[in-house]
Amino acid sequence: MELYLDSADLGEIKEAMELGFFTGLTTTPTFMHRHGITDIDGTIVELSKIVDILQIEALGDTADEVIAEAYRQEALGLDRNKTVYKIPMSLEGVKACKKLTDEGFMVNIHLVYTLQQAYLAMEAGATYVCPLVGRLQDQGNDALALVEQCVNAVEYYGYDSKIMFSSVRTVEHMRNAINVGVHTFTAPWKIVKAATLNHFTTIGTDQFTQDTHIMTAKVKDVVGAKNPHVGMDATVTDALVKMTAGGYGAVSVVDANGAAAGIFTDGDLRRLMESKGTDAVNTKMGDLGLTAPKTIDAEELLYKAQAMFADTKVDSLVVVSQGKVVGLLDVQDMIK
Repeated sequence: MELYLDSADLGEIKEAMELGFFTGLTTTPTFMHRHGITDIDGTIVELSKIVDILQIEALGDTADEVIAEAYRQEALGLDRNKTVYKIPMSLEGVKACKKLTDEGFMVNIHLVYTLQQAYLAMEAGATYVCPLVGRLQDQGNDALALVEQCVNAVEYYGYDSKIMFSSVRTVEHMRNAINVGVHTFTAPWKIVKAATLNHFTTIGTDQFTQDTHIMTAKVKDVVGAKNPHVGMDATVTDALVKMTAGGYGAVSVVDANGAAAGIFTDGDLRRLMESKGTDAVNTKMGDLGLTAPKTIDAEELLYKAQAMFADTKVDSLVVVSQGKVVGLLDVQDMIK
């Protein structure tokens, strides 16, 4: 099934074409008007250089006028083998279609709302026959049944026409198009992007990313330069300032040699305030009777830290390197 982008937004067109698998672009004067484009011919030429196949409108009240417009646009420098001229369904439209296709042009008969219209477009040799699904559904019609009938007619009678599923409003329309077996699907960029999304896909991807990170990243990669610490002579106030300034829930306490002597947490602060009141803030770290903290080497992989958090039930691990404190790893760092 061919995939076309339905747009006149140059930015999103360029972004979409970077995917590399769009067949081409369908656009209309209405789209261009919405985006404030006034130089339609200039825009058409620019678009023809961006996309592999460009489908543009060829309008006129008579078949001769439609044919003249197709030739006029081709004279702008368009490649006949890479340009499809879109003609609204009408008696004059299918007449123009027959003459143009006989002369080697590619034609899309669009604004098709009935099987009878589609049949006449096929008879006229239309390269594409384009029912407008969204508009038909807006009117309460069974648009999918019409598209399926058009596909069946092509297959049964052996027409060369391709049925294009257009006027796409929802991601569900893409599934409908696939199920019905259309030859071509054209959709807005927002619909194509939305079709890649699924809640369970996101969950699975996040889990794989997290697990890969845990098994390949080292503790030092996560901690970086984050090393909130105070000395043994520091007061609770000093520790609190360090915690507040960095937004930490704990600080490492180091001895004179920079080795881990303990860890002071916001939980310790609350308990100390409950027992000593406001005087607690003047207490020195060395007077708190701190015990040796749980430590992990900076070169260890994160899965080792994950196991330690699970086994010890602590919220913070003091990170060391060659016997000196170099950082603090919080359990929340494991899920960032």
